[in-house]
Amino acid sequence: MPDALDRWFLEHVLVHEDALTRYLLRHWPARDEVPDLRQELYVRVYEAAARAVPAQPKSFLFASARHLMTDRLRRSRVVSIEPMGDFEPSSVLVDDVSPERWSGGRQALLRLADAFDRLPDRCREVVWLRRVEDLSQRDVAMRLGISEKTVEKHIAKGMRMLAAHLFGGDEAARAGGGHEDLDDVRRHAD
Repeated sequence: MPDALDRWFLEHVLVHEDALTRYLLRHWPARDEVPDLRQELYVRVYEAAARAVPAQPKSFLFASARHLMTDRLRRSRVVSIEPMGDFEPSSVLVDDVSPERWSGGRQALLRLADAFDRLPDRCREVVWLRRVEDLSQRDVAMRLGISEKTVEKHIAKGMRMLAAHLFGGDEAARAGGGHEDLDDVRRHAD
């Protein structure tokens, strides 16, 4: 005989199984994992309802589905740092960073920072959001209140200017104002 929680679960959660399945199929890239996701979600919802029954079960179910997918995506991006075996006998070459190599890397980073600082303000902001914060073109456009086409133009201009500064030296960056193609930049460098 089902108790009150089981009856609540049947009447308020399982009735949305078809809609939930369609939702998961639309939003989860691996279709073969959808049944497992749904079952894990049911366990989460049931356990949460055992502590306190949600006032709006359908909303709670779909919010829990979003959270579960987010958790799974986050976990899939985590890289394990556990050792996979004994590395002592292996013949792995150790590549210690020499002071010259460290200094060279630091100089390259300073040169990139200088090139980035020379970008026009809006262009620098767009390049930062797209390339460093890894936002989509649409998200950058929405955040800055500009069109996606404008974002595209700022990215192209910023990349040309960075390439001109990094590969063509200051002369190429000043000569063309950053509007040169990469091939033109390389010709200036020769």
